[in-house]
Amino acid sequence: MKDEIPLIRLVDDEPATRTALERLLRAAGYRTETFASAGDFLASKSANEPGCLVLDVHMPGVDGLELQRILQGSAEALPIIFLTCHGTIRRSVEAMKAGAVDFLTKPVEMGDLLQAIQHALERDRSQREDRRERAELRRRYDSLTPREREVLVLVVAGHLNKQIAGQLGTSEQNIKFHRGHVMEKMEAESLADLVRMAERMHL
Repeated sequence: MKDEIPLIRLVDDEPATRTALERLLRAAGYRTETFASAGDFLASKSANEPGCLVLDVHMPGVDGLELQRILQGSAEALPIIFLTCHGTIRRSVEAMKAGAVDFLTKPVEMGDLLQAIQHALERDRSQREDRRERAELRRRYDSLTPREREVLVLVVAGHLNKQIAGQLGTSEQNIKFHRGHVMEKMEAESLADLVRMAERMHL
């Protein structure tokens, strides 16, 4: 099915490069979208589908590294593979430190590009799963009452029910009641599970 085939976005100002890469990637079984500039990509309504971004470094206007910095602020940023005719160690290090999957020199070896795309798609799957898990945890957390959220924070900090009751000015029995609701609503099977969830949400 269409939505099961990863979508590779190609951003390169050279028409011949875009055409050649598009043909090769489609022959390899991928879907593609092509853009002649970073501006065109940013202005597009590219669907939030599994895939990655193959990005030229040197382009008029916003270049590849600038586009990478812009996309870093997005909650759904795609893994990036850089292509360049004029690669330098400094620029490649800069790109990799900022999270790029790979930095390849043109003319790119198709085997190297396909391998990099596989790594990018694996990262994309992992990141999407992480976002789904965080969104689900946030949904559960949002279902807690204000008091239950207070109890949650103190429980994962390692406080005993009696200590929590003293801090919140209520009875230990009430804390046990709220704690049970927290465990149920968060779908936590143990205290360790609840602590892991809190860490994932940066509580």
